[in-house]
Amino acid sequence: GDVLPWGQMSFWGATGITNLRSGIPYIGPTLVEWIWGGFSVDKATLTRFFAFHFILPFIIAALAAVHLLFLHEKGSNNPTGLNSNADKIPFHPYYTIKDLLGVLLLILTLVSLVLFTPDL
Repeated sequence: GDVLPWGQMSFWGATGITNLRSGIPYIGPTLVEWIWGGFSVDKATLTRFFAFHFILPFIIAALAAVHLLFLHEKGSNNPTGLNSNADKIPFHPYYTIKDLLGVLLLILTLVSLVLFTPDL
């Protein structure tokens, strides 16, 4: 995110941080050149950083969704081997209501901060 404003600090930050990858044995210089999109930090670097910055949250959300799908299909792991069916409670409505109340409390706190102390 620091590279996206594209000022002098961004340029030198991108140069320094990406040059750290050149210390990786065998592939370091090639990796840095690929990240830069050429032989130096340029417009291609900014485009790549912006694309990465935009795409990464969607990739993380997709991986989380796949994880939840597998967890829903297979169930959680039981490494101890003990029967724990007696301790289970249904997810809905108990945890759903608990999470909704937590989100409501957070939103209420933020709205009250914005409305009652706008200069904070």
